Amino acid sequence: MSLVFPGRRPGEAVHALENIDLTIRGGEFVVALGASGCGKTTLLNLMAGFISPSRGEILLGGKRIVGPGSDRGVVFQKHALLPWLSVVENAEFGLKLQGVPPEKRREIAAKNLALVGLEDFHNHPIYQLSGGMQQRVGIARALTCDPAMLLMDEPMASLDALARETTQELLLDVWNKTHKTIFFITHSVEEALFLATRLVVMSPRPGRITHTYDLTFQKQYLQGGNARAVKSDPEFIRIREIVLGIIYGDEKALEAAQAAAHG
Repeated sequence: MSLVFPGRRPGEAVHALENIDLTIRGGEFVVALGASGCGKTTLLNLMAGFISPSRGEILLGGKRIVGPGSDRGVVFQKHALLPWLSVVENAEFGLKLQGVPPEKRREIAAKNLALVGLEDFHNHPIYQLSGGMQQRVGIARALTCDPAMLLMDEPMASLDALARETTQELLLDVWNKTHKTIFFITHSVEEALFLATRLVVMSPRPGRITHTYDLTFQKQYLQGGNARAVKSDPEFIRIREIVLGIIYGDEKALEAAQAAAHG
């Protein structure tokens, strides 16, 4: 699958993505990582159906994606909540659009708000919540329509360091309980390694998948509950340095990290 954005004049076309071949299995937590401009968000927008590829196709459950749909829930970098609605009204909004009766949609929304730790904030206005709590509402809203897949576009980028780590842990707990398939993009190598069951590293434009890693750090966290221990594990640090070397083109750092793996 490839995507070219046409320019105003001949020769100004932007080759955003080239020969993307990615299969995501049910229940996987796939994280895409790469330098700015590599096409991560563009790839997510294609999966969401917001734009269409120039060549090739995208399938979900064997069906071609031709536009947005309730089978995909999107969590944006900025929470994109409706400020005039309460927490629970935001969480149930998708079901309201689908015509689900009020009592049923409120029940489903309440279940997902509890899943993200907001069971005591149903009637609060959005502006009273911290940034991390607002992003949790966004996650609950995305889950409420029970999508086959969650698409997450740097949802923690605007959070402070402490809120970001707390939200990472919460997201893994949600994924473990719901078994949802997740495609997640980030600029943080540490975040990517901590969350991903599979990490895909993308090249600068035109974006291509150049490296893939199967990871188990998320399982270590879920089994032990100690995120800092996972992130300070020598193997975590080794892979982090390899990935940093790939992204920033630091061949010496990459060679050193790879040599350490074999030494």
